[in-house]
Amino acid sequence: MDPQQIVFLLILGSALVLLVSEWIRLDLTAMLIVIALAASGLLSPTEALSGFSSEPAILLVSMFVLSGGLNHTGLAGRLGGWIGRLSGDRVWRAVLVIMPSVALMAAFSHHLMVSALMLPVLLTLSRSHKLPAPRLLMPMALAASLGTTVTVIAAPAFLVARDQLERAGAATLGIFSIAPLGIALCLIGTLYVLVCGRWLLPQREGAKAEEDRFQLNRYFTELLVLEQSAQAGKAMTAFCKEHSERFTVVDWLRDGRSLARPWADKPLASGDLLLVHAAPDELAALDREQGLALHAVVQYGDELAEEDGRTAQRNERLVQAVIAPDSEFAGRSISEIDFLGRYGLVVVGLWRKHGFMYRELSKLELRPGDVVVMWGGQDAAQRLADHGSFLLLLPFEGRARAKPGKAWLAALIMGASVASAATELLPVSIAFLAGASTMVLSGCLSLKQAYESIEARLFVFIAGAIPLGLAMQRSGTANLFADWLSPLVAHWEVTWVLLALFAAAALLTQILSDTATTILLAPIAIGMSDPLDISAAATVISVAMGSVAAFITPIGHHGNLLVYEPGNYRFVDFVRVGTPLTVMLGIAVACIAPLLWPA
Repeated sequence: MDPQQIVFLLILGSALVLLVSEWIRLDLTAMLIVIALAASGLLSPTEALSGFSSEPAILLVSMFVLSGGLNHTGLAGRLGGWIGRLSGDRVWRAVLVIMPSVALMAAFSHHLMVSALMLPVLLTLSRSHKLPAPRLLMPMALAASLGTTVTVIAAPAFLVARDQLERAGAATLGIFSIAPLGIALCLIGTLYVLVCGRWLLPQREGAKAEEDRFQLNRYFTELLVLEQSAQAGKAMTAFCKEHSERFTVVDWLRDGRSLARPWADKPLASGDLLLVHAAPDELAALDREQGLALHAVVQYGDELAEEDGRTAQRNERLVQAVIAPDSEFAGRSISEIDFLGRYGLVVVGLWRKHGFMYRELSKLELRPGDVVVMWGGQDAAQRLADHGSFLLLLPFEGRARAKPGKAWLAALIMGASVASAATELLPVSIAFLAGASTMVLSGCLSLKQAYESIEARLFVFIAGAIPLGLAMQRSGTANLFADWLSPLVAHWEVTWVLLALFAAAALLTQILSDTATTILLAPIAIGMSDPLDISAAATVISVAMGSVAAFITPIGHHGNLLVYEPGNYRFVDFVRVGTPLTVMLGIAVACIAPLLWPA
């Protein structure tokens, strides 16, 4: 063992300690890896920093922005709702709909975003159809992870595998090169849950606390039909049908009077006031809707801007506050309190746990526990935060979505990106970078939202850790490990070698991320491929599959942790369900990979 290899092993050992212990953040660990590799002379400064301009890093950023576009335009939400409606009232039917649908979504998006999107949908489905949440959430999380095995772009581990193969001069992977194997794994996972789920999945109910967490989803507010609005003249029936997924109209006021029902074919007019219940995303977007605006903002917006001496567009924002149990505001109406005069804020919405609100917002009497949504400047919000009548003050959770019609534009952009990469019309990284740029230019999401969609910690970690694999090859450490291991498995069948690589990755990924596992094991797998006369692609993909499709414990995948508490799971539940599935998936990978990538 030469000095360079000793230095590399010291850096690798230190990195593993930091990654496993998480004494410091993963992205900071990656930066220390870059510094150590450059300072030790194992890599030049340019090589140590090459991960930031590498194709995996660019693809990862592009995929985050594309996924953000699908989310912000509401397309992902619509797909989630559609899946929920098709699931029916039987567990087997719900699983049959949920798992393939979620896997398909995860194949072209970030699996955590898909899991987070589907979690409230499935909790609602569980409550409304009396289906045990634990029998829905774990299959959903499994499907989200399995879906990432269908395309090279869906999981960072496959982006790293693709990069490692290209650096080694082996086969280049197209975005659908792993699709036959990934589809097989998705089918195995779905059949496994359908056949064995009734015995392996827990029968207990989901966590009750989660029901309340996801009930904060409809706010009461007032919507004004603006002058020369395109909505004016529309029959109420047509208007409600057009906006049924955005908000629900509970009353219709004209000249201060509530119009008698039935509304049916009565036309809207400029100046009409609609009392609506809207989801957080829609409430954040209502003042941007063409021809519609939040009534309080229209009524007091100019006055508020004059008081602050600033323009609302630049400085005003939505905040929400909870009325304290002993608040002086309890039992008083919003108009009596005069939020504008006292704090420089305008009340635009209200959430209440029990009861349905039909009166004008200004006439509603506040109760302890009410969540009041207000619009105003940052200084005014700070003044309100110091007032004892409010339990807490926090930014409003809703995010403004793009205008109606942008959802299908986002789908078209995503489809064009995939088609351009799949047909090799453009290099994969350029195709998806162009798609991400088009998402912003087309207005599917703002530049700020695009930056917010990027998981910076993961980007920095991948960009900083990629040179570790390069240093492993340059120092000869990868070949050293390969030379040690190759004689041990020299007489094994190809299937057993690939199964061993899958198993090694599956175990290591329980303590490291799938990306880190692939970065560490892929160079060794490549080094073993020539002596054993196995395709490098088969060995590396077996490693990547093992790092992504291992469900032995709940800590192996963040998606499992996301559903752990809502599903009221125990650690042993994942071991009982995931271990047999992981073994089956490993056997499938070991048998199919040599057929797809023969030596």
